Amino acid sequence: MPETIDVMPEDQKKLNSMRQDAVSIFNSALSAVNAFYAVKKYCRRENDILYIDQSAFNLEAYQNIYIIGAGKASAHMGAAIEEILPLLKITGGIINVKYGHTVALKTIKLVEAGHPIPDKNGHTGAQQILHLVEKAKKDDLIICLISGGGSALLPLPALSLTLSDKQKTIRTLLSCGASINEINALRKHMSLLKGGRLAEKAWPATLITLIVSDVVGNPLDVIASGPTVGDPSTFRDCMDIIHKYNISDQIPAVVAEHFKNGITGKISDTPCPGDQIFDKTFNLIIASNIEALTAASKMSKSLGYNTLILSSMIEGDTREAALFHTAIAKEIRKTGNPVPSPACILSGGETTVILKGNGKGGRNQEFALTAALDISDENRMVLLSGGTDGTDGPTDAAGAVVDSETIRKAINAELNPADFLKNNDAYHFFQKTGDLVMTGPTGTNVMDLRIVLVK
Repeated sequence: MPETIDVMPEDQKKLNSMRQDAVSIFNSALSAVNAFYAVKKYCRRENDILYIDQSAFNLEAYQNIYIIGAGKASAHMGAAIEEILPLLKITGGIINVKYGHTVALKTIKLVEAGHPIPDKNGHTGAQQILHLVEKAKKDDLIICLISGGGSALLPLPALSLTLSDKQKTIRTLLSCGASINEINALRKHMSLLKGGRLAEKAWPATLITLIVSDVVGNPLDVIASGPTVGDPSTFRDCMDIIHKYNISDQIPAVVAEHFKNGITGKISDTPCPGDQIFDKTFNLIIASNIEALTAASKMSKSLGYNTLILSSMIEGDTREAALFHTAIAKEIRKTGNPVPSPACILSGGETTVILKGNGKGGRNQEFALTAALDISDENRMVLLSGGTDGTDGPTDAAGAVVDSETIRKAINAELNPADFLKNNDAYHFFQKTGDLVMTGPTGTNVMDLRIVLVK
């Protein structure tokens, strides 16, 4: 444990400047992937022709136009679509969003619902989306707006399951260390809409899906559990995941039975890629983590830092990822590799936390606290880790920003950071130290962004 000593005023002044730089870099990344402007970037209208990237759609060819969606940033996407399309052209629309992630819309109905654990509001909104989609005919157009959080915000359980069954299963998966790909595989096979089933219900209408990606590598079948794309995963994959994490006795028996019925063919599996139901479906990613990192890199360079984008695909255990980043920071200090000081290392992706305590926090706050402990003997290092949606786990903070003096100051305040970390209670630690990053809903969701500064 570091000794309790005072921080030299000059050092603290420089650390404060670096912390401000980290926040500026983070904010520049958020602006670059704002969902409203992402839609406007890829979509435009000239008279009755709607252009989606390079594809053109004649609005006069459709009897009805429906807008549906789910995700933390989908309301902002809906606002952009309402600006692009004549309001009289929109027959109806329903979008499910996380509580508090709303904007004023004129023709599209917003349903606020629970995330990451689905709730009754989400279930009700998903039912309404299903009813709207089922009304669509061959000469109708459906525009689907999907962003991170869409899996939890589009909860319509398979007929043999209840919302409670899904809630219990998702809670178990979130706490056992399963990856988002694995969690979404089970979500798809417990749902009436995910895993391509929404496209199945929409057929034979034309279906355009605009996507803000919150998944490493941007696999279309995993983002929001792929409601409008073919699903390569199977019921057998779901059982393999359950056995991998040894959680058979922690999920409802009816869920395991549902998967077994799928394996034996008693329940049809999700539609596969290449199925004819996807012939009139168009999917386009309009914002992703690498775009946020690119904008962050541009800002950091303008602030005078030698900048390296490490990766947009960082996964795995949060604490191990934190130690990997601090190891790079120490290497910069010692050898000038991989970039010399003043340096900025950027990374994105989504790590996982295995819960062993009963505290409050999220993967970004846990990442920051782990890193703070490891750089407490260093000098002039700053690290910010934040969720681009403005929320980290079940908290109102995006993440936290720490520096090489954070632990010393905490100990001077009679806080034991190791105890907080052991209890997965990083939120209350940073609440006491004043190091939480608070942005509120950001209008986007492209996973996490980590900024490491070394001077």
